[in-house]
Amino acid sequence: MDLYLLLKWMHVLSSTVLFGFGAGTAWYLWNAHLTRDPATIASVGRMVVRADWLFTGTSGIVQPVTGVWLARLSGYALTEPWLLAALCLYALAFACWAPVVWLQIRAQRLAQRALAQDSALGPEYERTMRWWFALGWPAFLGLLVIFWLMIAKPALW
Repeated sequence: MDLYLLLKWMHVLSSTVLFGFGAGTAWYLWNAHLTRDPATIASVGRMVVRADWLFTGTSGIVQPVTGVWLARLSGYALTEPWLLAALCLYALAFACWAPVVWLQIRAQRLAQRALAQDSALGPEYERTMRWWFALGWPAFLGLLVIFWLMIAKPALW
């Protein structure tokens, strides 16, 4: 297998892992949150945080490395409008993802505390989850647009 095909395979695979685990972990944490059960939220939260670090985080590093390398091998300048837009959206997605991981850790710990104290989830937990929900959407939608940009390579300007 030549270098280009290997990089392309890694790029496609890591984009699948990034998007799939991102959407999957969000789905599971949101559904755990809807139960309002501290035990469920604490348990699912632990798994979500581990999965995000292991899968979303590592694929999030592989994506820009393989993407820039592929662009170079293909002869694209990093200033191509579609590529520049994709890189900016990727930066936005990362800027949302980093605090989302911290918020997931916080929500999990707050649920664990409520469980240990046999109390209800408090306003701090609710505020944490509102921020988590709000920051998740720009990252999710940004990745959808990046997929389109990578496939269509439109002339934007």
